[in-house]
Parts: sequence; C-alpha cells; structure tokens
Amino acid sequence: MLINITSIPISKRLLISVAALLLSGCSQKITSVNDTVRVAIKGTADIYKSANTIAALPYASTYVRIDNQSQLFMVLALAESATGETVTTPSSKTSPPLLKWLASDHGMLVTQSGRIIKTVNLAAGNLSTTTSKTVDPLTLGLHLATTPTTWQRHIDWQPGYHNGYQLDSQFVFNQPEVLTINGKSVPVLRFSENVTVKQLDRHYSNTFWIEQRTGKVIKSQQYIAPDLPSVEMTILKPFG
Repeated sequence: MLINITSIPISKRLLISVAALLLSGCSQKITSVNDTVRVAIKGTADIYKSANTIAALPYASTYVRIDNQSQLFMVLALAESATGETVTTPSSKTSPPLLKWLASDHGMLVTQSGRIIKTVNLAAGNLSTTTSKTVDPLTLGLHLATTPTTWQRHIDWQPGYHNGYQLDSQFVFNQPEVLTINGKSVPVLRFSENVTVKQLDRHYSNTFWIEQRTGKVIKSQQYIAPDLPSVEMTILKPFG
C-alpha cells in the first residue's frame, strides 16, 4: 500500500538512498538528497500542491489515489526506453518512454502513454508484465479518427500465478469535458475502455481523459488487473 509518513525512521534511510540513486539518472532529477526526502516522505492525507509549487518543481509530477485511499503526490523518478536506457525527452509515438513514479514506501507505478503497465511493491498485489503485438491506441491518440478502437494485450499479475491472461479492449468516446488542473481549465475528451477477460468471464471499465489538442492522457482511472485495485492518476506536470 502506498503511504505517506512525516518522519524519517532508520528503516526508511535505504529508501532515501534508492530514490536519490534513481533520480540521479534522470534529467528531471531532484538536485539534492534533502529535496528527495521532502518530496518522497513529507505529506499528510489527501495532499494538494499549489500551482506555483508544482510549476517550480523541475520534474514531472502526478496525484495518485488507489481505490478510496488518501491522495498522494508522486514525482517522476526515472524515464526509460523500452531497452532500459535513460531518456530525457518523449520518444516517437510508436516507442514512448516508460515512466517510473516513485512513492515513499518503495511502491512504484510504471506508465507508458498514460497506461499503467507495471507496478512494484503494492500491498494488494502487482501487475508484473504487459505485452501486446500491436501499438496501444493510447499511444496513437484516441482523438484521431484513424486510431483503432479495439486492442488486445496479455498481462501477468500477483499474488498467485496469473500468467498470460488475454485482455480484449473496446474504446468508446463518452463526451467532451473541462477539467481543472493546477487552477487551469483543460478541455478534454473522455473515453471508456471496456475490458473483457474471457478466461475469467470478467468485465470492467477504465476511463481516460485526454487533452483535446494533443491526445495525451492527463487523467485516468484504471484497474491494475482483474483482481487488483483501481488507480486514479492526474498528471500535474507532464514529462518533457
């Protein structure tokens, strides 16, 4: 479970070292261990940051809420290519970077084009892998008429040995909306991703809010896996 603590016990010192090491490899790195401590550890329930504070930070950031737990403020620890190389700017549409968002208890969310493709150290369980033979429609841009509205992928998750489950997705446009993020109004298009897991006879729905002009995901509510919690993410300052 992702949590926030307001002090630094000895058991958390390793986290500070790990966070500092990860951040040292990213162009959007935190410039000192003190900054790392302040961002990764300080906070209370339902954290909110002012627009000025977010704008002043030199790295990407996001709000995260898992199920009905407290809202967290997370920062980008590392951006990597599919081959594991550190990147400093967004890549092409067919090979977007993997963004690793770090929390204070070693929990991590890994996203690609706004989709959660892997999680690490979450209490309820973790999405281990996501694979597909075709490009995610989120990567191509759901706002484009040429983007396919169906997609197929396979995932592995834990606990248990849930390997190779096929997920079939159908994307449906809902409506245009206006979100308020950092005090600014952002025109978006809301899409539902209706997911079917035939092996389990399960159905669930993810929601994506994409920026009308760029097609980038700026808010989402998506289930990690069929038996795992949902995660809401609101991008405050995008990578790059």
